[in-house]
Amino acid sequence: MNSGLMKKTAKPPADLGEARIDRVAIGERLRELFDEVLNEPVPDDFLDLLRRADERRALGGAESEGGQ
Repeated sequence: MNSGLMKKTAKPPADLGEARIDRVAIGERLRELFDEVLNEPVPDDFLDLLRRADERRALGGAESEGGQ
């Protein structure tokens, strides 16, 4: 086994400024991706599931109040 292959690790940034620039770039890209996800439409099947859950909770709440 070649020991040179086992020792490959990520090269540390040359200075702290470069590391900060990398973190800022990653943060900006994550914000872009998050915004894209927020702007995607919610699937109808998921909305139906949420509606049914709300209806069940409302019915359960009314039944428990009447039983006291």
